[in-house]
Amino acid sequence: MEKLTEKELHALVSLLDDTDKVVKNHVRDKIISLGSDIIPFLEKKWEDSFNPEIQKEIEELVHNLQFSQLKERLIDWRNSPDQDLLTGLWIINTYQYPDLEFEKLNADMHQIYFEVWTAFKNDLLPYEQIRIINSVLFNHLRFSANTKNFHSPGNSMLSNVLETKKGNPISLCAIYLLVAQKLGLPVYGVNLPNLFVLTYKSKEISFYINAFNKGLVFSKQDIVNYLDHLKIDSRPEFFEPCNSKDIITRSLRNLVVAFEKLGDLEKSEEVKELLRIAES
Repeated sequence: MEKLTEKELHALVSLLDDTDKVVKNHVRDKIISLGSDIIPFLEKKWEDSFNPEIQKEIEELVHNLQFSQLKERLIDWRNSPDQDLLTGLWIINTYQYPDLEFEKLNADMHQIYFEVWTAFKNDLLPYEQIRIINSVLFNHLRFSANTKNFHSPGNSMLSNVLETKKGNPISLCAIYLLVAQKLGLPVYGVNLPNLFVLTYKSKEISFYINAFNKGLVFSKQDIVNYLDHLKIDSRPEFFEPCNSKDIITRSLRNLVVAFEKLGDLEKSEEVKELLRIAES
């Protein structure tokens, strides 16, 4: 970031309500060129300001800077070799909660894992292992399907789901998946049309889990019947594990729909931009 003195920064921000459009745009461009490091300064200026015009300008600038930072993080994540799922979900989460620290999300997820781990035994059969995870997540911790507000943007925000204990199929599956994989279980996401589920898939055994329905266990034939009911042709990816990138892109698609249903087209367009980055 180009270094400006505090005095210069104050002078720059004070020009945000200049009546000359050219001056105003020049000031905006200059502030944005300083990068996300200037956000704390802008937030302090917002608090100290009694001018609603300047406050509105600062809000837009802060959002633009935060959104640019989010896009950079998403590009880095997409290009990273491991594409860590929790990191990807945190990046999406910062769209609505820009101040959320990864460490906070990680600590909250670790607490859930710890609750499951203390009830867990490695020498159990796969179905028994899943029964224990189901018991802790859905009975003890009371995670459940957000059927009332199915299309709420909050369902795609992991921090919100951890707080309210309510989510959509993909967010509940993500929590389940992160816990199961940390326990060393071969559990993966499966991209079904209109529904996201999980599969327990090892050399010896394979079955499916619906986290949106309290961890209900079902078979390959159930997926065939489900597709028949929807009149959708079977495709291999409807039965096979998907990767973290698939989960992140699907979460972003859900978010686009959520904002469209709220009539917030500005946000849905921004999320479409994030989706293009994730998919490319």
